[in-house]
Amino acid sequence: MEIPFVDLKAQYQSIKPDIDHAIQQVLNHTAFVGGEWLAAFEKNFAAFVQVPFCVSCANGTDAIEIALEALGIGANDEVLVPAYTWVSTASAVSRVGATPVLVDVHPQYYTLDEQQIESKITAKTKAIIPVHFYGLPANMPAIMAIAKAHNLRVIEDCAQAHGATINGQPVGSFGDMATFSFYPGKNLGAYGDGGAVCTSDATYAEKARTIARLGQQGKHNHVAIGRNSRLDTLQAAILDVKLRHLPTWTAQRQQVAQAYEQGLVSLPVQLPGKPTGFEHVYHLYVIQTPERDALQDFLKEQGVQTQIHYPKPLHALGIFKQVSEYPVADAMAPKLLSLPMYAELTNAQIAYIVQAICTFFSRQ
Repeated sequence: MEIPFVDLKAQYQSIKPDIDHAIQQVLNHTAFVGGEWLAAFEKNFAAFVQVPFCVSCANGTDAIEIALEALGIGANDEVLVPAYTWVSTASAVSRVGATPVLVDVHPQYYTLDEQQIESKITAKTKAIIPVHFYGLPANMPAIMAIAKAHNLRVIEDCAQAHGATINGQPVGSFGDMATFSFYPGKNLGAYGDGGAVCTSDATYAEKARTIARLGQQGKHNHVAIGRNSRLDTLQAAILDVKLRHLPTWTAQRQQVAQAYEQGLVSLPVQLPGKPTGFEHVYHLYVIQTPERDALQDFLKEQGVQTQIHYPKPLHALGIFKQVSEYPVADAMAPKLLSLPMYAELTNAQIAYIVQAICTFFSRQ
């Protein structure tokens, strides 16, 4: 059996008539930039996140940079970010002229370890960017309490966690601002790049929109130095269709995760954990084992595609100057393996993957 890591064709086939109709409507009206479909998606996505404002943009990395700029963060400022995450979180900080300060991650949940935040705060610290990693929310109640005590801004990086919640409250609604990616493989993915900044603050929303629209407030009224970062209308129309299906897809991902857990719980691997009250949306299903590389090779032989997210912690990349040690990130990086995870995985495919992993460990 051949099982891909993700199957975007299967997702498309499940909603093909709606997607094709949405694309055709945009083509019929030649509404390729801006327009009613973009406005509708921004409105609907803001409602999904349970905030008043959504500013769409070109991609998730732009979203982080725009949020930082809207908060006035730049040269001589420091921003706390997890030591283990996708590079965009930290590189966006560097791109606006600030310094990313890495904080180690939780050994069980892989999100920013809130207990290590205060030791990293200095007079230059201006913000924290917690990443809701693999689909699990960071501990936002604790992080917001720390931020309030030290007068820090908080930008939630929600690129991997569309629809995740803490005690029923969606990620993206806790911090001062939140950023999302709509890269095709995300839980809510476009058919190309896309991103958004969400917030409950009208001033931050206006600043973000001005920055993302070439510094304009109204056509040809340039009031600031901005950038051209837009979500095109075709992608907005596609995302608006997909948004209606996202709760169902999330439930299906959670069922896949439950099946994995039931099949793998007795094996010598660390499975994803989550605190009570935290809803995991399983953008990725990541296991941890010292036999990671051998297991990946074995699964490839069995036709099962897996991936490694991500091979190195940020401090090991050589592009961020850090003086601290990050024992959790260093220890787990060589052990993490992402299994196939998408809503359309069948019971037969899941059983095949589980059996293949069981076979691997039975040979040890």
